[in-house]
Amino acid sequence: MGTSRVLIRYRIASMNDQISRLEAQALEDLSLVNSAEATEAFRIAYLGKKGKLTELFKLLGTVPPEEKKSVGAELNRVKVWLETSVETCRQKTSAKAATDETFDETLPGIRPPRGSIHLLQHTIREITGVFNRMGFQTVEGPEIETEFHNFTALNIPLDHPSRDAFDTFYTTRGQLLRSQTSTVQIRVMKDRKPPLKIIAPGRVYRPDTVDASHSFMFHQIEGLLVDEHVTFSDLKGVLHLFLRELFGSQTKIRFRPHFFPFTEPSVEIDIQWGKGWLEILGAGSVDPNVFKEVGYDVSNVRGFAFGLGVERIAMLRHGINDIRHFYENDLRFLRQFA
Repeated sequence: MGTSRVLIRYRIASMNDQISRLEAQALEDLSLVNSAEATEAFRIAYLGKKGKLTELFKLLGTVPPEEKKSVGAELNRVKVWLETSVETCRQKTSAKAATDETFDETLPGIRPPRGSIHLLQHTIREITGVFNRMGFQTVEGPEIETEFHNFTALNIPLDHPSRDAFDTFYTTRGQLLRSQTSTVQIRVMKDRKPPLKIIAPGRVYRPDTVDASHSFMFHQIEGLLVDEHVTFSDLKGVLHLFLRELFGSQTKIRFRPHFFPFTEPSVEIDIQWGKGWLEILGAGSVDPNVFKEVGYDVSNVRGFAFGLGVERIAMLRHGINDIRHFYENDLRFLRQFA
């Protein structure tokens, strides 16, 4: 009886030892598996009808009933581990094969999508670039303004229609969204003494009904030159050079008398477009009242100012017939100018 118990314990110990040796050997063999063929060979070697683990399962019948449960559980654990390992190897080798078949290292790389400058910003850079080459400095200012900077300092009277709530966006704090970038000119003159040569691009706001040629928000560029001996001829020379730089050296230009509160005399400038004339910008000599508002000595300074709409320039140069295209973020439109 004592001898039988020793034999049973020996068989159980021997089974556990074989399971441990099999697991260690399988782990070593797994490290060498690197293809679909090797994966299948490994599966057959351990899980096939005559596989190593299958042979151990056959020996389970020699284990005493009271120990069979624990030995069987150990065999099943190793079986699950082997099956999971085989499936993992299949997935890895399958993915590697697919990569090897489709990847061609001689092909050029795929560039990620790149953004580009918006057409309006590009137009602003072109326009300011022309004036920068003539010595004008680009300056910017706030879009939320005071009535002084937007109207009073520009010689716009209290009863002028543009100061009405129907023509200007006012805030609840008594400020407003600027309706022109001339406000920047006032701020610069308040801070600096002549001579001045500045160009002020930026967004402006007016409560216009949106249609093909109007928007409640658009872009302007205003220019200002102030010095001791500035004449109207200087204004004409600067604008002639600018327009011919922008639209071509053969561009025909026409100056027409007009009225602006902040310039005197004032003109509108047209360029010949097709068989007719097209208004392109407004300009004039700075009104002495504007100089008084900023504290300049009107007996010693002269100047001229001008302003234009960026959208109008871009639409003319690129044949765009609807201002709304600029703001809809339709990539089919924007990519034409990338």
